[in-house]
Amino acid sequence: MTARRAIRAAVLTSSDRCSRGETEDLSGPALRELLVRGLGAEVVASRCVPDEQDALAACFREWSRREAGIDLVLSTGGTGLAPRDVTPEAARSVIEREHPGLMELARLRCLPKTPRTYLSRGIAGTIDRTLILTLPGSPRGAVEMLEALLDILPHAIETLRGEVQDDGRPGAEATSGRVIEHAD
Repeated sequence: MTARRAIRAAVLTSSDRCSRGETEDLSGPALRELLVRGLGAEVVASRCVPDEQDALAACFREWSRREAGIDLVLSTGGTGLAPRDVTPEAARSVIEREHPGLMELARLRCLPKTPRTYLSRGIAGTIDRTLILTLPGSPRGAVEMLEALLDILPHAIETLRGEVQDDGRPGAEATSGRVIEHAD
């Protein structure tokens, strides 16, 4: 059995004030720390941009190029109801396949902590073999949403990479990648 490849991740902060240096980005560093501690990920890029749809979309596209080799892009900020909160729209403009279930699961798992979790309009989806998650801008909200998905992200990334044949049938034989048998 071969060892799992580390997840290569990038963190994008969407904030007018942070991008102008008027306030410190706390969410991006908190997500980077959790990626390393919780997933053993290698964080290969991070950036802070203003709440501008074109700038956000360009970064999502850049980091999702196959040659960048990034498996997971997390954005923090711009998912609320404020007029300049445009991160979901930026992501949606470049995502090839949306995956609403991931953020639905994150919101559901965060609900016992706060009903405000449902104020986040965050989305998830893929561009080629890169998974994108748009998380809230508060450090607490961003970290709690990511924590809610830590248990399934490694499998999602391996599947997206094409490393897993997620058959689920007992005794299934591998035709491509590794077979995962589900107990549930």
